[in-house]
Amino acid sequence: MDIINVAAKIEEKIKLLEKGRLLLDERAQAKANAIAEYEKSLAKTAMLLKNSDDPIVFDGVTFHKLPVTLIPQAAKGICYQNKINMDLAESRYKIAIEGLRCIEAELNGYQSIFRHLDEK
Repeated sequence: MDIINVAAKIEEKIKLLEKGRLLLDERAQAKANAIAEYEKSLAKTAMLLKNSDDPIVFDGVTFHKLPVTLIPQAAKGICYQNKINMDLAESRYKIAIEGLRCIEAELNGYQSIFRHLDEK
């Protein structure tokens, strides 16, 4: 590796970190939205289960006048897709953070190589 190629790699990693910072902000917003949507759907479903006089059918199972202690568990089951979306958004956020850490490590490596080549 020569000093010009290493300098180009350093510049490339810096640009990736700049893009990653924007991506991280988008992922954080998506994570917050997914959490809010899950909690909103959970609350609405729990209220529906508690207040409905009509039977509710979900996935082939009929709910009718559930005991209050079972409402949170039933609501979670009904809102499973929102939970998947929330977990996925959280995972994507964590993956973005780890990706940035990897790029930082690569940048540090290239900076060390650059210093070594610059001393020659």
